[in-house]
Amino acid sequence: MPTATREEIRIGQLAIRFVVEGDESRGAVAMFEFDVPAGAKVPIANSHDGYEETIYGLEGVLTWTVEQTPTDVGPGEALFIPRGVVHRFDNTHDTDAKMLAIVTPGILGPAYFREIAAVVKAAAGGPPDPAALAEVMRRHGLTPAP
Repeated sequence: MPTATREEIRIGQLAIRFVVEGDESRGAVAMFEFDVPAGAKVPIANSHDGYEETIYGLEGVLTWTVEQTPTDVGPGEALFIPRGVVHRFDNTHDTDAKMLAIVTPGILGPAYFREIAAVVKAAAGGPPDPAALAEVMRRHGLTPAP
């Protein structure tokens, strides 16, 4: 069953749009597109024990650091991130990037991104409260990297 265009959740400079939510796939998968402008401030390194994440490049290039090893992901390229592995991404390139994230099983949803957006917005342009970010992350199955 096709899905309609979804809300865009903005976290600072990032934009997230869910393509498939976990409840639509009976928990099997969640998929979201995300846009990362060139030079954008990006989330802290993290891991997640409850799901795998596969990243598929749509536009531009992001540098993903997985277990301290950087890998560029561009259009048509994929990167698999196993459960429990510390990872992060950066856009140090001159062009904006768009990626598709596939989460299996589909236990990560829009609520996580909305809550993170609220913490970032509450910072009013300053650095967000790290304890508040960590609390939201843990509640949604992510572990901030030390």
